[in-house]
Amino acid sequence: MWLMALFDLPVGTDIQRKHATQFRKLLLSNGFLRLQYSVYGRFFPSEEASVPVRTAVRQAVPEEGHVRLILLTDRQFGKMEVFHGENRLESETAPRQLLLF
Repeated sequence: MWLMALFDLPVGTDIQRKHATQFRKLLLSNGFLRLQYSVYGRFFPSEEASVPVRTAVRQAVPEEGHVRLILLTDRQFGKMEVFHGENRLESETAPRQLLLF
């Protein structure tokens, strides 16, 4: 599963910029990758494994922030088309997982 965080945060004042920076740093410290300026994603082996991180993100949303969290399967995420200008790029891949029985 991929947990995507999509957000618009106000940055008109010094305090709003500070809160926006803290929110982005929280995402990075919780293992998210920056996919675009306000789009971050993180792979989880299951939906249940994402619950603590989703809770932490919910609690960190700045007062005037607009944040969406969405879960995508690895298959759905892999179907994403990524372009930079006219060039098509490969999307990020899930990290290698060890299976322990």
